[in-house]
Amino acid sequence: MAQATLTVNLGAICDNWRALAARSQSETGAVVKANAYGLGVEQVSQSLAHAGARQFFVAVADEGAALRRALGRGPEIYVFSGHMNGDTATIRDHQLTPLINSIDQMLRHVEALPGQPFGLQLDTGMNRLGMEPSEWSALRDIALAQAPRLVMSHLACADEAHHPMNNHQLQAFREMTEGIEAPRSLAATGGILLGAGYHFDMTRPGIGLYGGLPFAEAKPVIQLHIPVIQTRALEPGETVGYGNTFVAQRPMRIATISAGYADGLLRAMGPRAQLVSGGQYCPVAGRVSMDLIGVDITDLAHEPETLELIGPHQGVDLLADWAGTIGYEVLTSLGARYNRVYLAS
Repeated sequence: MAQATLTVNLGAICDNWRALAARSQSETGAVVKANAYGLGVEQVSQSLAHAGARQFFVAVADEGAALRRALGRGPEIYVFSGHMNGDTATIRDHQLTPLINSIDQMLRHVEALPGQPFGLQLDTGMNRLGMEPSEWSALRDIALAQAPRLVMSHLACADEAHHPMNNHQLQAFREMTEGIEAPRSLAATGGILLGAGYHFDMTRPGIGLYGGLPFAEAKPVIQLHIPVIQTRALEPGETVGYGNTFVAQRPMRIATISAGYADGLLRAMGPRAQLVSGGQYCPVAGRVSMDLIGVDITDLAHEPETLELIGPHQGVDLLADWAGTIGYEVLTSLGARYNRVYLAS
């Protein structure tokens, strides 16, 4: 079979959630947007709910609808994008809680769904989503009178523990929410690691659940094993792949494996990437193409049937380093062609 196998350890995701939950006295939610960071929202969210998560976060209303179908009634599902034009029926029918980002969204929500739950998102300096201080001042009393389920903001630099922006946003959030009775939330994974002052009433870990930085103590969550389609011998001077970028300097053996950038293996990682067989590292030879990658297996004493790209020897953040990006992009880029196997532990 030429299909690569992506193994997702649901038990490890739940263990990471418990470990992050144990770092605070707050309630701990779970961010499962972008199909649970590419790993499967149905399987991941059901496992987290079984582990005790009751508050979930998605990016848009349609994601919330899919999540509601997976979880059934009960857990609260917050929508970061708020109440957008055209979302009313989805929010109502799937019992979603939009995080209101503007006066326009607030008016839309109370007019279309009076008495339905909502939360509020404040901009404390990231300038991405949420109400700025002047807008919040104009809306605060009206919004709080309708008992929002949550008031939240988002940290811009939480993965850099000593960045001055963290304290700046913390102070801004405290000032904007002083005296309110609604539950408050500021910390995602990085914010949890900054300490108790950032935790407030609810934390909402995302990347840390899935084994990524900045939660260095996270259990690894995924493994990716890619089949070898063909092996060939090269003589010195022969080349591999598009553009002749790899030239054999000695007699070599090259394995062609069945995955490429169409499967989310970023093309930029090629010059630095390596795969593993039996604990031995094998560098990529040439460019990552759409469906195939050449790998130098000259120094292996055996002919591998598969090669490991992600697993015990190297995680998503190392792949991200090779491609000049972040672990989030590696995870959310994982394609649909993998044979996905889910482990309970």
